[in-house]
Amino acid sequence: MAIDYPVAADNDYAIWGAFDNNYWPALYFVDADGVIRDHHFGEGRYKESERVIQRLLGVERDLVSVEGLGVEAEADWDHLRTPETYLGYGRSDQFASPNGAALEERVAYELPERLRLNHWALAGEWTIGREKVMLDQAGGGIAYRFHARDAHLVLSPGAREPIPFRLLLDGGAPGPSHGVDVDEDGNGWLQDGRLYQLVREHDTVRERTLEITFLEPGAEAYVFTFG
Repeated sequence: MAIDYPVAADNDYAIWGAFDNNYWPALYFVDADGVIRDHHFGEGRYKESERVIQRLLGVERDLVSVEGLGVEAEADWDHLRTPETYLGYGRSDQFASPNGAALEERVAYELPERLRLNHWALAGEWTIGREKVMLDQAGGGIAYRFHARDAHLVLSPGAREPIPFRLLLDGGAPGPSHGVDVDEDGNGWLQDGRLYQLVREHDTVRERTLEITFLEPGAEAYVFTFG
């Protein structure tokens, strides 16, 4: 990604836990004495964040104009009713498949007859791990009932080749409400590990149900985020 500066890897969540962090992305602004002087959770607030950095560095200059696009767009806070939701059992919540979750074993799951707001469920054969859910058989999917302008999902294809997937919104193709990683018919490709934008609401923000189905096994899903 052409990053030419050091990046700290926190694979065991030591830094995450020490900060008692519950958000992603999360910005912490630390001065030269190691004191946290400010923080911000989520996308957006770019100008304010740059002002904090300039103040701590003792410089003053024109701000860089930042326009977040796609998954980097600032959230629609006025209509956001759904929280970030982790799928691995270490931090999962609101799981709605009948009979509950089986941990670290391959199990066939079903969708409930009705999903309540901010609840999610699995369909097909999955293994639920501490940090992620892993699809064991082609044709499995994840459904989520949400209220937000944008719906994103952190995905990885594991060790497999790119995996095709299909997105339904309220049971049909998303049309103009498709995200940047899905076309109007709901088709997309899981090619590398990153955040995928599934939905960008075209019209009035309201309660909707998304269902993403993977046409090959091996998909790994970590967390839903909304904006």
